[in-house]
Amino acid sequence: MTAETVGIVLAATPIGDVRDASARLSELLETAAVIAAEDTRRLRRLAARLGVTLSGQVVSFFDHNEASRAPWLVERAREGLVVVVSDAGTPLVADPGFGLTRAAIAAGVPLTCAPGPSAVLAALALSGLPAHRFAFEGFVPRAAGRRRAWLDTLVAEPRTVVAFDSPRRVAATLHDAVARLGPERPACVARELTKPHEEVLRGTLRELAEMARASELLGEVTLVIGGHAARGAGSAPAAVGAGAGVGAGVGAGVEAGVGSAGAGGVGGAIGGGPLGLGAAGEDHGAMAAAVAEVVGSVAAGQTGLTSRDRAHNLGDGCGHRAV
Repeated sequence: MTAETVGIVLAATPIGDVRDASARLSELLETAAVIAAEDTRRLRRLAARLGVTLSGQVVSFFDHNEASRAPWLVERAREGLVVVVSDAGTPLVADPGFGLTRAAIAAGVPLTCAPGPSAVLAALALSGLPAHRFAFEGFVPRAAGRRRAWLDTLVAEPRTVVAFDSPRRVAATLHDAVARLGPERPACVARELTKPHEEVLRGTLRELAEMARASELLGEVTLVIGGHAARGAGSAPAAVGAGAGVGAGVGAGVEAGVGSAGAGGVGGAIGGGPLGLGAAGEDHGAMAAAVAEVVGSVAAGQTGLTSRDRAHNLGDGCGHRAV
């Protein structure tokens, strides 16, 4: 049994194969007083597949209501267990929750996680590219001009880069990457990770661009690009796994990392004021207002991805980097 009785738990959910759900996730879903889900319908489907009965209150928690919902969740977490889940993968990784975690830290509410599936790490591990240092860039920018400007920032990037892309735009992304980063830069396109048609394509940017042009890539896509130092280290594209078409088995769930530069802890400052919330005897009404201000400030610095953007890889922003 888990020891959590109060506080907030950020719980990872499967990115495709429900068998990847941890026993701890099932227990948390059964015992939580409140479950904050990006999509409550998906949560209920997941619970049914896991054979789990949801006894707690289920509430929606997504980009557009995080600022208003977070203060209430923080208060509920003082008295019981609040579990936060996204549609797939780990909360906060190109999903809602960053503002809530900042508010919880500021308020002194217990905060922990139940680790699990991650499309970012799965694609990185399967890419065959260096994984000892990497940068996660969130979603590839949607607009062509912004996409090319983003690629220009990667020209001298020594780390392996991971990003989510739309299957409708990945061919254009690879075409632009050839022009911006060079045709021989090693890369990988992973799609439908852990799902029946998972596929991993490995090769140089030129080879991958030719593949994408010749055969449409469907499903959730994660793009992995070798760092500047890895240029010329690519090998011929390999086909591995159960997916149809060219390539090798692997795909991408709905999930991307937000490595938060500026994610300060307790005592951090917003607008010059310290985040000294949660002192003993502090008025909870005043604290709720302060928490709302913290969440609002954090939300203002987010990339602005909507739930639909993430679910379909339609993000306009390129996220935050994380090593």
